[in-house]
Amino acid sequence: MVSRDSYNVCIAVYMMASRRHGTIYIGVTSRFPARIFEHRNDLVDSFTKKYGVHRLVWYEIHESILSAIQREKSLKKYKRDWKINLIERENPYWSDLYPALVAMRPAVTTGISALDETAPPNSRNA
Repeated sequence: MVSRDSYNVCIAVYMMASRRHGTIYIGVTSRFPARIFEHRNDLVDSFTKKYGVHRLVWYEIHESILSAIQREKSLKKYKRDWKINLIERENPYWSDLYPALVAMRPAVTTGISALDETAPPNSRNA
């Protein structure tokens, strides 16, 4: 069983969007689920609050914060079309991945593909 503390210590690079093909935000954190909760609930004055960016549409789990930061920086350098293609490869409908993330806490360590394999088909693309 995964403890609440180990669940909140999860290093990830993620993209959030206001809607399909809307405003995109790229972030990195060592407290993945907690940080997404903060974005979704406008708990911190930030870009996501200002522009209504509340939908988790893509993420990647990392072993170290250094590799996550490096990945975030490289993602930010790519053009918007490339980022959209990256999102749509794993999440073609830009579904909000957060509900599945919090419902399946142990799957968070394996990333988005674990959610796709274990979530009921209707919940993945809702």
